[in-house]
Amino acid sequence: MSKKENASCPRADIGGQAVLDGVMMKSPDAVAVAVRRANGDIVVKREDYVSPAKKHKWMGLPFIRGSVNMVQMLGLGMRVLDDSMKMSGDESMQEEPSKFEKWLAEKLGKNVDKVVMGVAVVMAVALSVGLFVLLPNLVIMLFPKNATGGTLLLKNLVSGVIRIALLIAYISAVGQVPDMRKTFQYHGSEHKTVYCHEHDLPLTPKNAQQFTTLHPRCGTSFLILTFILSVLFYSIIDVLVLQLTGFDLGAHYLLRVLSRIVLLPCVAGVSYEALKALAHHEGPLVRALRWPGLQMQRLTTRQPSDDQCEVAIASMNAALYGLPEGEVTPEGWVILHPAQA
Repeated sequence: MSKKENASCPRADIGGQAVLDGVMMKSPDAVAVAVRRANGDIVVKREDYVSPAKKHKWMGLPFIRGSVNMVQMLGLGMRVLDDSMKMSGDESMQEEPSKFEKWLAEKLGKNVDKVVMGVAVVMAVALSVGLFVLLPNLVIMLFPKNATGGTLLLKNLVSGVIRIALLIAYISAVGQVPDMRKTFQYHGSEHKTVYCHEHDLPLTPKNAQQFTTLHPRCGTSFLILTFILSVLFYSIIDVLVLQLTGFDLGAHYLLRVLSRIVLLPCVAGVSYEALKALAHHEGPLVRALRWPGLQMQRLTTRQPSDDQCEVAIASMNAALYGLPEGEVTPEGWVILHPAQA
């Protein structure tokens, strides 16, 4: 579909993420990645995308689609990060697979790249569980085991505050790494370009730069909203279990941790619906509820350069309208030289 033909269609919601030296954009039917190489060229990749909800209608139901989207974006995010490393053309960024990964690929009959990606996903999930589930819930050791409703709420409130503090500390520390600061700039360019699209303005760096780097539909907002709502959600579950069975779930560390992991998809589902509602409505209460997520984005976004906005725009154009004309690589990527970009 051309830009002219597409102009008469309803505006699609576009989401994305920053990758290494570039941006990924996802439209309803395509995923595109654009990366700036050291020589100034922009390399663009595009592939068709079919949402899980189109394959299975139940996956698009409210409160279910949130957890489905969380899992899907985790896998997609790791994959496009791997793509961006290859597209950058910098071989120093592409690590040699370990002996264990090669052995695993041989035993499973899988491509080494897929095994490396799988190992990376498992390690990322393990780190997240350890840092944001196992560690914050150690606080229950400080509380008496004979819980009441108020004690249960206090336990969850304290562990929730610790969880959020760890998240802020982690993101702040990561933001000190030079390469991550550049990635946060690309994150900002993604948001500015999405705003430009949402306001039906021509996609140019000048138009994009007039917008803020803070966007209400950002994954950072989803994350902090999930952390906040989990305090209320887990407190309700703990009180219900206590009243119905007389069993204090929160007093047993392993059972408490297990229940948090098992119920995480439910919290993600509730948080996703809340995020969508907050992103598409206005008013004093909505702005107040939106505020924590936007403030967290001050840690995960930076003011981008015009060159970085160019990359985000190239990615969005590819996601919306298809690959641009240009030099095509054997992998099917398109190279835009500085004059073309």
